[in-house]
Amino acid sequence: MAAMEEQPLSSSSTSMAIVLSLLKNNPADAVLLALVAVVALRHYLISSWRQQEQARRLPPGPRRLPVIGHLHLLRPPVHRTFQELASRMGPLMHIQLGSTHCVVASSPEVASELIRGHEGSISERPLTAVARQFAYDSAGFAFAPYNTHWRFMKRLCMSELLGPRTVEQLRPIRRAGTVSLLGDLLLAAASSETETETVVDLTRHLIRLSNTSIIRMVASTVPGSVTDEAQELVKAVAELVGAFNADDYIAVIRGWDLQGLRRRAADVHRRFDALLEDILKHKEEARAARRRLDDDDGHRVSKKQATAPHSKDLLDILMDKAEDPAAEVKLTRENIKAFIIDVVTAGSDTSAAMVEWMLAELLNHPETLRKVVEEIDAVVGGDRIASEADLPQLPYLMAAYKETLRLHPAAPIAHRQSTDEMVVRGFTVPPQTAVFINVWAIGRDPAYWEEPLAFRPERFMPGGAADSLEPRGQHFQYMPFGSGRRGCPGMGLALQSVPAVLAALVQCFHWATVDGDGDGDSKIDMSESDGLVCARKKPLLLRPTPRLSPFPAVV
Repeated sequence: MAAMEEQPLSSSSTSMAIVLSLLKNNPADAVLLALVAVVALRHYLISSWRQQEQARRLPPGPRRLPVIGHLHLLRPPVHRTFQELASRMGPLMHIQLGSTHCVVASSPEVASELIRGHEGSISERPLTAVARQFAYDSAGFAFAPYNTHWRFMKRLCMSELLGPRTVEQLRPIRRAGTVSLLGDLLLAAASSETETETVVDLTRHLIRLSNTSIIRMVASTVPGSVTDEAQELVKAVAELVGAFNADDYIAVIRGWDLQGLRRRAADVHRRFDALLEDILKHKEEARAARRRLDDDDGHRVSKKQATAPHSKDLLDILMDKAEDPAAEVKLTRENIKAFIIDVVTAGSDTSAAMVEWMLAELLNHPETLRKVVEEIDAVVGGDRIASEADLPQLPYLMAAYKETLRLHPAAPIAHRQSTDEMVVRGFTVPPQTAVFINVWAIGRDPAYWEEPLAFRPERFMPGGAADSLEPRGQHFQYMPFGSGRRGCPGMGLALQSVPAVLAALVQCFHWATVDGDGDGDSKIDMSESDGLVCARKKPLLLRPTPRLSPFPAVV
């Protein structure tokens, strides 16, 4: 043991003796040795530094400019720009929007690594200056930070607010909206028989249907004037939240509001808040009246009224939770109002856009449309109108819907934000980085989809290449509603409401295109608009002709 302890000292002494001998007898060799040592040390330090930099390097990205970064490269629609850049830079790409670091995931593998491997680090959503106003400073759900409140609201959404039982209970409201739409279209078709042919702006009709249905699911007893005003405000919110705001990205002009978006958002928010207060007060009065009746031992109510079941809407559920002293989280009035804005704005335009995309694809593919209509006729017949209850017996219709979701996801980019540093595919993603998952590009990845640009519902039918895929986020090559903690909580509702409306439209009417969106045998223009929701760029202008004769009196 002592010898082992002395050996290093002996070696050190020997090395020192050699150096002293060189300095005394051959100074030139000593200098050369010193230079070699310096070079070796320098090489070691540079190598260590490079290894550290390699461990911390950002994903590849295009050249950026000072101040604006890569903003000059972005062209609407952004998901297409991201796909084009990724074709050159790779499936994980770094871009800098002003002073904001961003990474873009454009393949199922990268999306899987981010969501499965780093879910805890990307559970936040970027809260823009405009979104903050409508979220009552993150009091809502969609843009709330990942904390106790968000987890409580997520569970409430999945179990009660947007859970299967509530979706089922509110089905009559959605059915009433569809009935109203079909009645309007029938009137338009009838007027075309006596006058000049009527052109229907189906885009406008679908947005109105979607808005009215969502608002009545939130508060079932609101008057019609409220739904009309809400439709205007929802459109304004969607435009403002989806607009590019330089304030969010370029630090040197932050707070200047050069585009005036904050001022416009403040005005819309003030009007929306007043409308929400009216809705809340109306609901509070209705709930108080119901309690008085319940406490009256039935003396002033008929037996029929006393025993009639009360179907709760979303606002009832929220207010019940707010009044529950045992609730895990105490919901405030602002929490409720922010959640209503989240649900109404997220659910309205997306549902309308999906029905429109699906009908446009079917009209552009007459053989597919024929198969959908034949299936509906065989299952439903002609004496009643197809409904949500028929969907399990309409597999080809559902396959066409899944194919529409693949090609035209309503939210083409899933937005997240990193809270911690991550290493993804060997690259470093810093904290506070915006994470964009290009759902649109992933659904068209030729490595996973044969003829990825073709509209082929057969791929989702039994025996098809994608027959085992469901749009619920488990399969990263197909996640039109997102995936993970921030996946769309309204997915179950969308999977019921959208195909049911489409089924009613093609069962009840023949549709002919008109000038401006194709004429005769020409294809419908499938150009996309830019914004938070990926909708068609042009209104869908069509001429409806009733298919069913006689048209069912009760729909």
